[in-house]
Amino acid sequence: MEKQNIQKEPFVHTEVNTAIEASYDTLATPTENEGELSINLLANGIYCAACIQKIESTIRKEKNVTYVRLNFSTKKLLIKWTGKPEEANNFVKKIENLGYQPAPYNLETQQSEVRKQERFLLLCLGVSGFAMGNIMLLSVSLWMTDAETMGPAMRDFLHWVSAIIAIPTLLYAGRPFYRSAFSVLHKGHTNMDVPITVALFLASSISLYEVINSAEHVYFDSSVMLLFFLLIGRYLDFRAKKHATSTATELLSSLTGFANVIIDNDIKRMPISELKENMIILLSAGEKLPVDGVILEGESEIDTSLVTGETLPQNVKKDDFVYAGTLNIAAPIKITVRKEAKQTLLSDIIDLTEKAQQYQSHYTRIADKTASYYTPIVHLIAIAAFLYWSLYVHVSWQDALMISVTVLIITCPCALGLAVPVVQVLTTSKLLKNGIILKSGDALEKLASITTVIFDKTGTLTKGQLELIGVYNDQDIQLSAALASNSNHPLCKSLGKYAQNHFSIQQNQYKIRDISEVKEVKGQGIEAKYKNCTIKIGNRRYCGDKNAPKTPNTELWLQDEYGKRTPLYFEDKIKDDAYETVQKFQKKCKNVALLSGDTKTVTAKVAKALNIEEHRGEQLPTEKYNFIKNLKENGEKVLMVGDGLNDTPSLALADASIAPGTALELAQRHSDIVYMSNKTSPIYDTYIASKTSLSLIKQNIALAIIYNVIAIPIAFMGYATPLIAAIAMSGSSIIVICNSYRVNFKL
Repeated sequence: MEKQNIQKEPFVHTEVNTAIEASYDTLATPTENEGELSINLLANGIYCAACIQKIESTIRKEKNVTYVRLNFSTKKLLIKWTGKPEEANNFVKKIENLGYQPAPYNLETQQSEVRKQERFLLLCLGVSGFAMGNIMLLSVSLWMTDAETMGPAMRDFLHWVSAIIAIPTLLYAGRPFYRSAFSVLHKGHTNMDVPITVALFLASSISLYEVINSAEHVYFDSSVMLLFFLLIGRYLDFRAKKHATSTATELLSSLTGFANVIIDNDIKRMPISELKENMIILLSAGEKLPVDGVILEGESEIDTSLVTGETLPQNVKKDDFVYAGTLNIAAPIKITVRKEAKQTLLSDIIDLTEKAQQYQSHYTRIADKTASYYTPIVHLIAIAAFLYWSLYVHVSWQDALMISVTVLIITCPCALGLAVPVVQVLTTSKLLKNGIILKSGDALEKLASITTVIFDKTGTLTKGQLELIGVYNDQDIQLSAALASNSNHPLCKSLGKYAQNHFSIQQNQYKIRDISEVKEVKGQGIEAKYKNCTIKIGNRRYCGDKNAPKTPNTELWLQDEYGKRTPLYFEDKIKDDAYETVQKFQKKCKNVALLSGDTKTVTAKVAKALNIEEHRGEQLPTEKYNFIKNLKENGEKVLMVGDGLNDTPSLALADASIAPGTALELAQRHSDIVYMSNKTSPIYDTYIASKTSLSLIKQNIALAIIYNVIAIPIAFMGYATPLIAAIAMSGSSIIVICNSYRVNFKL
């Protein structure tokens, strides 16, 4: 029963904490590294980069911890360590002692927490907005009339009415900040909500003191307006993170729920998490595929946009492989499960995306480090302001304290804390929707600095599949396809595919019944009897015209029943958008080169078609590696795009690397970015995204620094009131968030 509660309820402080804590060791799971364990927790109560830095640094100090990273957008805390599973309980206690509320991470818990937090923030925002409107109405009279005209009795009455409205509002609507501040102070720590809480408490306390003493000025309007604008900033921050994680949540939801499984001719509903290999599932039109599998029966159209970014539906039929997360839009199909939910392509995409968000870029580390110094520095400045005005300028302690409060209010760590992660998460989510997966947090940062682009040819700029080209008579196509259907050679398969499309018929219906005595000559070709004559298909040495002029294209030769020899030419066609992609890179980068293991003739032909001046064919893996090494030694920043085993060393060496989703697993593993598309445009789109995101990050950091450099001296010198400080501080956060959202319009 306790385990069920752990899975569904967020972690709370109760008398049964010991039982709950003791169960965290059951959530520890082995990693790919021998002897290493990991746990995923939901860290409730974090609001800024300083919170993240505090939790990470505390856990990182623990013995045997090998890795720790708290995801800004999802609040998912990943901890890896070597040792016993029971150490997970110690990590939870450490996080609690910092004033945060850890809970076992799962999708339902996260979504429930997000909904609850959104309702809570909206309620607090509504209460503070209502109170602010009423207090401002009262304040108009106080601002527009002097004390002699109004009279002290009426002035005191309006002040008391303002106090009656403001104090309950501050106590109720300020809870998002108070809870966070008191929880960390109780554990002997601080965060960005501490100075906010101090400022609200001091402003309201001074105002109440002034009301009791019938003073001329009170600051309830400033306090409530400050709270209102703070809540606007907090809610916009919340919405930004919620929007940024919507793509990941959509992907995760595809791995939950139920599927229709066919067992002994009966259909049974079964949780997706329990699906096993070789099970048969029935997928109705309009349903998403829950797992990777092969179509057993039926034909349909599949919307692959969630996984590949392709907008046009793909036709699928029996024996075609389909992926989890894609949508069946045409007709019911039966699918044989090939991978369990945790091993699907969609699951891999989710894991890669989360890992990318776990790693920190150079600018993230700068922002996190700066935000960690915020609280002690801003309190020292506020104390200095109070001492300066009270001891040196000799103003009243009330006025000196209000200037100090203004300093606390106007300084803004939010802008700096949000500067990097909001842009990073929004960009990652936008690319993910287009089928582009970032495998490391600094992938975009590295990609933005490239000066040279190196392309592999086969499977990158070309389709990676040889296709029959030229014009042939129907008899030759029918005869050659009939012979080719007896072989699994790639050229023979290409012939069969061409024949199907050429005659618009089903597979194998182009076979000629009179063919007999078919046999394959290894390494040469295929021969058979047709009309009592020998017919052949194979290479030039086997059945071709040895004196015919050579071409750069791959060829097969057909020898028909009359002994006539006909060459069949094949070509790995260039992708439709490859030329446009190359031209765009040539305008942005110093150099674009083509390195291929294919023949020099074929490589030169492709390079000419794409207008690539620097090209090299018949390149060994070591030669590609040395080519890139020389470029780097000359100060070039190199992007390598490849998909084969021979590209792996180059992908690992390059400053940035990209591989298509069709690439070998080893090539993908050594790449910074993987794109799930048959086009080349995602390569350039990712490059533009990197430049855009880096530009916005720099703008955000500059905005945050400029704001604080200007605002703090103004507040310190007494030129700003708490009301102006509240508007300025909240406005700076809003500006940074809005500037970050420009990434959605630029990509």
